[in-house]
Amino acid sequence: MLDLVIATTDDPIGPDQYRFVATDAWWLGSFGPHQHLTEHRLRTWVPSRPERDWLLDRELTGRQRWLTGSAEQARHEGFELHDVAPVGLFRAPFGEFHRDRDDTCVEPAQRRRGSWQVPTPEFLARLPRDPVELLGRLEADHPGRWNSAFSGAVDALRTCLVPADLRSALYRALTGLVGVHVQPGTTVLDGRSCRTLVHDAGRTRTELMVGAADGQFAGERDTLRADSRCGLPPGTLINETRVRTAVVDAMGEHPAS
Repeated sequence: MLDLVIATTDDPIGPDQYRFVATDAWWLGSFGPHQHLTEHRLRTWVPSRPERDWLLDRELTGRQRWLTGSAEQARHEGFELHDVAPVGLFRAPFGEFHRDRDDTCVEPAQRRRGSWQVPTPEFLARLPRDPVELLGRLEADHPGRWNSAFSGAVDALRTCLVPADLRSALYRALTGLVGVHVQPGTTVLDGRSCRTLVHDAGRTRTELMVGAADGQFAGERDTLRADSRCGLPPGTLINETRVRTAVVDAMGEHPAS
């Protein structure tokens, strides 16, 4: 196919500004035999100069949907919401939030090598902009069964750091993958008109939602296509996110609207 055209643009960002990425997600979790969707709320400030500190504000809203078992059963067996994911404010250069930082002995900040899962500006700059070449690179970098070329591209897009020209090429490249089609028309997500690329293969159907106005990643939805090992039936929603971006002047600042 490789003929999909989605307009892609980037908001201009100055050297001292930040890209604000707001993610509201329902993610699958488990506690023993109990399966649940838990609502996560992430707000990330990415500096224009990545060697400066990034800020992540992560919280669990307390809302859950129990897919197997129940909240009462899980609590009786020792389930605690705070065990689902770390919450609070995290600050680190290059977005290395997983590293412990000690005020008396801070590890020197170094640029990450970069990958589809953790894309650096250098990694993104090296990727081809020709859709056919980009498709080949995606497939070469994802030869296994469990990490598909489609999921690798979504990993990068999910960061909202992929520049407009590369996003345009990626969307066209993805339509060349087996099991991928473009959903007819547009859908509305949080008041935004979106195009949807669907990867309908393997054990999971993934819907990648793209803002029709700017071609920015807007969200995703994963639904089981087959019975899961933990007893969830086909048609079960196991992941859903909605994402918005903006440019702000300061770390911790929220956009006006």
